[in-house]
Amino acid sequence: MSVHPLSRRIGEVLELDPAARAIEYDGHWVTWAQLGGLSRQIAAAVQPGAQVGILLRNTPAHIATVLGVLSAGACVVVINPSRGDERIRADITALDLPVIVGTPDDIELLAEPIDTTTVVSIGDLDSAVQIRRATPTQPGPATVAVQMLTSGTTGPPKRVDLTYDMLAVSVIGTDFTAATAPSAVSSSVAIVNAPLVHIGGVYRVLQCVCEARPFVLLPRFELSSWAEAVRRYRPKAVSLVPAALRMVLHSDLGPDDLAGVRAVTSGTAPLSAEDAEAFTDKFGIPVLTSYAATEFGGGVAGWTLADHRTYWQSKRGSVGRASVGAQLRVVSDDGTPLDPDQQGLLEVKPGQLGPRAQWVRTTDLARIDADGFLWILGRADQAIIRGGFKVLPDDVRAALESHPAVLGAAVVGRPDERLGDTPVAMVELRDASSASGTDLTEYLRGRLAPYEIPSEIAVVESIPRTPSGKADLTAVRQHFTGREP
Repeated sequence: MSVHPLSRRIGEVLELDPAARAIEYDGHWVTWAQLGGLSRQIAAAVQPGAQVGILLRNTPAHIATVLGVLSAGACVVVINPSRGDERIRADITALDLPVIVGTPDDIELLAEPIDTTTVVSIGDLDSAVQIRRATPTQPGPATVAVQMLTSGTTGPPKRVDLTYDMLAVSVIGTDFTAATAPSAVSSSVAIVNAPLVHIGGVYRVLQCVCEARPFVLLPRFELSSWAEAVRRYRPKAVSLVPAALRMVLHSDLGPDDLAGVRAVTSGTAPLSAEDAEAFTDKFGIPVLTSYAATEFGGGVAGWTLADHRTYWQSKRGSVGRASVGAQLRVVSDDGTPLDPDQQGLLEVKPGQLGPRAQWVRTTDLARIDADGFLWILGRADQAIIRGGFKVLPDDVRAALESHPAVLGAAVVGRPDERLGDTPVAMVELRDASSASGTDLTEYLRGRLAPYEIPSEIAVVESIPRTPSGKADLTAVRQHFTGREP
């Protein structure tokens, strides 16, 4: 069975300079040799094409496990160990996987594997794995690399197949079959603060590995540890989801703390042009927003530094232009392509799917101008119809987040017997006593139409969020309705 270029690249990098530093975690560096040792143990425990469920956490051992599964030509099935014990057990039972990997505690508390499942317990990088082996299944084609969970913003997370080719395009390049591995481990250090249970985390880790770039791994985004890593290693680029970017923006950090950073990339959720400009004004760093989806295997549009310098003032609020290999268009409800600047549904041909990709209809309302810049206007399936008037939650959220006291906001529809639905909002403040729901309602009166103003604004300590940093709209809706999702 031939080895996929992505699997080969991982193996080449792990052998490139075994003694060099690979990952800093909890203040300590581990080497490529340590990563490679555990990776090879995992690869020996699985068969090509096998589905391998991993209770993924942001640790070096879990990264080595992912690399081992991909080196073997098998499929990583992402399992989020933070969704609650009962849901995780039900998920694992329904998946009926031939291999499960997790820490001893995860396996004991959550997995409850059946006799036909091979169970692999991992500790730290220097500990031998413990294997309870079941009868091996017949190997299948090594096509799907990762079954990735969607963010679960509006409902239960779903699994999306990311093929080896899709990931290779994203992290190696469009001509990944001819690409060669780096000749040496990079001297620059990246920062990975996205969770491995989200495509952003897997993508960032694989990108660093394929570039032989050492990185700081954070268990989650936490302002002080992130800022310390930025000050110590001065990366040229950092990635921040909008919620994290707003935390940095409204913190006591100054330009000296982010010295060396030339660009901040931001995706996964909408970021207002006002926040992007405020960040640039404070730190002197451009914010390059992007548009991506798990189903596309990564990004399909985004800003470049060159475009930002030339077009930001005239295209502010856009998420940039189509990425290399991707095509974008806006269509009417019946699928008719629309002219520039007309609003409709966004369709995408992702570059990660190759030249035979078909148009994929999204639920995002959008417009594309004559220069190819894309604006995301909201989600058609989240529009709130209040007494016949359409309310786009992102418009209301952006208005709330423009208030100087607001750290973040989430807006959903709540059923109403008379009006059908009304918008309601959950708000997280920078200072708990800095504003009330009444204050915020008054603030919105000069910024929104009367029918767009939420019928209720709940000020909370923290907005429930998905692993990718998006507001968990299902949990927000449950807060207002009192009903289980």
